[in-house]
Amino acid sequence: MDQRRLARVGAVVSAVALAAGCSSGEETAQTPGLEERGTVLTTVQPTRQDMNNKISLSGKVVINPVFGIVAPIDGEVRYRSFKPSTTPDDDPIWVATIWEDGHPNEVSIPANSTMAGRLMEDRTKVTAGMPIVSARHAGYGIVADIDSAQAYRISGAVKSVQAQIKNGPGPFKCKARGTIAALPAGTVPEPPEPTPTTGASGAPDPVPDDLKGGAPESGPEGSEATGLQLVCTAPKNVKLINGAAVTLDLVTDSAKNALVLPVEAVAGTQGKGKVDLVGEDKTRKTVDVELGLTDGKVVQIKKGLKGDETIAVPGPNLPAAEPEPGVTG
Repeated sequence: MDQRRLARVGAVVSAVALAAGCSSGEETAQTPGLEERGTVLTTVQPTRQDMNNKISLSGKVVINPVFGIVAPIDGEVRYRSFKPSTTPDDDPIWVATIWEDGHPNEVSIPANSTMAGRLMEDRTKVTAGMPIVSARHAGYGIVADIDSAQAYRISGAVKSVQAQIKNGPGPFKCKARGTIAALPAGTVPEPPEPTPTTGASGAPDPVPDDLKGGAPESGPEGSEATGLQLVCTAPKNVKLINGAAVTLDLVTDSAKNALVLPVEAVAGTQGKGKVDLVGEDKTRKTVDVELGLTDGKVVQIKKGLKGDETIAVPGPNLPAAEPEPGVTG
């Protein structure tokens, strides 16, 4: 009898010990390990893809739109003195010259347009990209207004434009004309009167009508002032109706096989930016990068990375700007 009781007691003690051991093991397994504060848990690596910088604008069909022609280089503008014609020419028309270090650089308005006005005073110093002449396209064109934020995204370099007329033709290529910069009101000064020559009898020779100064009564009066806008022209086979609404898709820049990162991994949007490199010990190191195109999802890394780095997400926080001296709060 005593041996049976001892056996039962031993069995109970063993079972309790076993249960206690299992419970202790389960509690240990259910307690997860915590990473140290500041340890990077989300990372990405740069990838490569083709990129296009696209912008969508709302415009409309107009008749005889005005656009600006810019100076191709820095220098002094000297306008050609001539009587502007109200009839568009099939060939480009030379209207001004930019002189730089004694070298002339001709400026012309394109074919199928007329000169609408001078935008600067004669012999003014100008810089490359500055509007100096306004021209008027003959016939239908498409005009879209641009706000300042869009202007800086376009940066004056429109590589291609696709147009879609609402409930009408499209999409079709639309050829950009001139600059997107706002134009001041242009002027068309009268050319100087030719000096008459004297004949054999001493009387002045008559001046031919086509050399007399002054603009014709029905001639151009100068171009109106404009805001920031894009002007483009459609192919001849596209039917246009004055006032029709148009959507324009602009490609302002492109890059082949560009090195890119998600925008969340980069501090900054244009020009200079910063990213956090992640080391083998999961620590961060902030480095400077040069940024390029972005489509809102990824941003091009032009300089600063090789392409095999591990980058932390989210990117670094840029420090707050220091307050100006004497300014509190």
